[in-house]
Amino acid sequence: MSSKETLFEYGRSIFWASVVSLLLITFVVQAFYIPSGSMRPTLEVRDRILVNKFIYRFKDPERFDIIVFKYPVDPSRKFIKRVIGVGGDKIQIIKGQVYVNDRPLKEDYILTKGYSNYGPVIVPEGNYFVLGDNRNNSEDSRIWGFVPRENIIGQAFLIFWPLNRIRLLNW
Repeated sequence: MSSKETLFEYGRSIFWASVVSLLLITFVVQAFYIPSGSMRPTLEVRDRILVNKFIYRFKDPERFDIIVFKYPVDPSRKFIKRVIGVGGDKIQIIKGQVYVNDRPLKEDYILTKGYSNYGPVIVPEGNYFVLGDNRNNSEDSRIWGFVPRENIIGQAFLIFWPLNRIRLLNW
């Protein structure tokens, strides 16, 4: 094989690898970096996660799903939080205890119990109420409101970096 043919083969391989990568990132799975501690202890600062971008084409997000979404105030920014309320749910927080439809929510994943009061509010249909697991250091639906369905990018499902923190999420 001549050097020109070899160069052509390399170029073609790079092209197809780029196309496949672009399709995977756009429609299937995408890696994200965790820049803040708002989801501690579930996600730590500098964790790298994979997000399933196609799952919500087949089902709606559910309570306790960890989702990545476009920040409603500035859609160019991506946030990650836990779904607490879905359309029609009544959400209220009294002395840090979250109530969904007047029932206390059991949350064994939060860092510390919050100290705030909030609501009651009714989650509009097609929207989600999300909270960080580190309630006292999280900017979430208590501050900027609901997440519209169309803002949701996908469901976080795997911490893949650092190696000592590899594990599945939402299982």
